[in-house]
Amino acid sequence: MAKTRELVSRRKAIRNIRKITRTMELIATARFKKALDRATEAEAFTIKIAEVAADLARSGSSSQHPLLATRPVKKAILLVICSNRGLCGGYNTGILREANARIRKAKEQGLALDVEASGKRGINSFKYQRVVTVASYTQFDDKPKWEDLEPIARKYLAAFLAGEIDQVDVAYMKFLSPARQTPVVETLLPLSGLPTATAKKAQAAKAEVAIDYEFVPNAEEILDELLPQSFRTRLFKCFLDAAVSEQIARRVTMKAATENADSMIKLLSRQYNRARQASITKEISEVIGGAAALE
Repeated sequence: MAKTRELVSRRKAIRNIRKITRTMELIATARFKKALDRATEAEAFTIKIAEVAADLARSGSSSQHPLLATRPVKKAILLVICSNRGLCGGYNTGILREANARIRKAKEQGLALDVEASGKRGINSFKYQRVVTVASYTQFDDKPKWEDLEPIARKYLAAFLAGEIDQVDVAYMKFLSPARQTPVVETLLPLSGLPTATAKKAQAAKAEVAIDYEFVPNAEEILDELLPQSFRTRLFKCFLDAAVSEQIARRVTMKAATENADSMIKLLSRQYNRARQASITKEISEVIGGAAALE
């Protein structure tokens, strides 16, 4: 009897856990749809402005702009974008693996690298590894806001233009499709390091074909407005990709947990039925044996 009670208690606990994982799966699905819509809306603008920036990097008229100038890297910043919450499988693990590889490479090269972390999971991981972070952010979740990003982007641009840093890298989960996300470390500054998005642009870059631009009223004013905006939109897209990828990872993880709970409930139900049947059979046998003894 004690065994059947234990099985009933375990099955009840797993059913309660299943309710939680199923609910979290549904919530992650809803948040994923909203995050995907935001990322999709920003994608076309981000790609186009990155293409223009890449074209300007190959244009002789823009070679003097400091945001496009490449220089020997002596000091860099690495921004690591993780999640504030767990229960999302290997999402944070993949990002931190790429970030730690970048940190080790910087040490091998003797490069001064300032690490900044976004998300409680990344902050706690670096704290556990005793990696010093110069800044941390927890305000970004499944709905990154432009106004929250603006001070960070402004800080990076000011430091780069002042010569305090020579490169800005971002480690995050890049969203490629609902079925594919990959952790990457991308260089956002200088802007000449931004890749082009189309095959036509890639061929032009490979052939080193210069594109002529006409600037009205003048090149300096237009570039001063366009290039910082290109950096801001690209950085914002990193946070949008991270938000989409996090919700996908959480949805997949919670779906797997729900399916595992279903399997465990079925197994425990079978074990309970067998234990109950054995208990009833034993009781019947005892009754029959007692009746036979009385005869």
